Amino acid sequence: MTLTAAARPAAPTWRVSHGGGFWVIAAAFTIALAFSTVPTPLYGIYQHRDGFPTWVITVIYAMYAVGVVASLYLVGHVSDWFGRRRVILAATLVEAVSALIFVVWPDLTGLIIARLIGGAGIGAMVASATAHLSELRTIARPDGDPARSGLISTVVNAGGLAIGPLVGGLLVRFVDSPLTTPYLIFLGLLLLSALAISLVPETVERAEERPAYRPQAMSLPKDALPRFFGAATGAFAAFALMGLFTALAPTLLTLVFGQPSKLLGGIATFALMGAAAAAQVVFTRVTTRPQLKIGFASMAAGLVVVSVSVLTVSIVLFFVGAVIGGAGTGLVFRSSVATAAALAEPAVRGEVLAALFLGAYAGLSIPVLAIGVALIWLPSPTAVVLFSALDLVLLGWAARRTLAR
Repeated sequence: MTLTAAARPAAPTWRVSHGGGFWVIAAAFTIALAFSTVPTPLYGIYQHRDGFPTWVITVIYAMYAVGVVASLYLVGHVSDWFGRRRVILAATLVEAVSALIFVVWPDLTGLIIARLIGGAGIGAMVASATAHLSELRTIARPDGDPARSGLISTVVNAGGLAIGPLVGGLLVRFVDSPLTTPYLIFLGLLLLSALAISLVPETVERAEERPAYRPQAMSLPKDALPRFFGAATGAFAAFALMGLFTALAPTLLTLVFGQPSKLLGGIATFALMGAAAAAQVVFTRVTTRPQLKIGFASMAAGLVVVSVSVLTVSIVLFFVGAVIGGAGTGLVFRSSVATAAALAEPAVRGEVLAALFLGAYAGLSIPVLAIGVALIWLPSPTAVVLFSALDLVLLGWAARRTLAR
């Protein structure tokens, strides 16, 4: 049971305040998400070193999404009785273990295991951190706008994912050990985050008798299911575009545009993710329905521009499509979360949102694996155009369901 501001006892003097704890969790969440995408510009180096084909990159990347989805399903909800801080702290330490594996076990098997473990940590963290941010802000500012914490959560989600590839690309360009230094830096940041998280107040009172464990479930009225599945499909499509850039942007820049720069690959992913975060801030005062319309239209336009860019070998259009499509993904994801939350009663809102996150993160794995398989037989431009066409179909279906009155 979550404590209210009135019921919550004063935090011990050795802990930070609820307001300070809000920013500690936001920073820790950002660092963990940035770590999850820092390998993006490094995949090409691993590929060149070990000589594996491009589809193996998609398998390595997809293991992260598999870890996220499995963790969300199995433990994404346990912070309701274990406590938010405990779960977030444990998830951060799991991310640190993943960073250590990258350093000490840098061959293909180690990469797959590190990505799987890192995904599991993010899956445990994402729902717990989102809930913790909301509760900390409610206690710190009971009269404040509750939508503010939701905005910060979604911006952290996109912004953290954007920072990782840019940091990875810069380190590839300017350090001598690009397959070690990024992970050592994030290992240090994650351990510092864990120390800071231990000082954050808890917002959940542990029950004397914990409920019987069960995997994540979802309860919604029958008439709400079409809109929920529309929102989940929109989130799936948005994360699929994110996954394409996070897994394959550096590879596409090399194969299609003849630009092997790892820094440029990191910048391409940053452009999409950064646009997603910026769009959420710019359109924060726009209501959900117009945000959905703008998001769907922007994503569709971005997918078309990216397809044209690979067919015409125009790197400028590739980056333009990344920015336009990224803005759309940010708005579609945020509006999908708002739509799902509005459909659910407060008592089941957490499990409904966790189900939405499951759909979203499935979008990081299934389409990326499919395009990886397609690259075995198809030229890169054809595979990207096919991906874009299928994502456009998903967007159209999602728009019909979520925008139906």
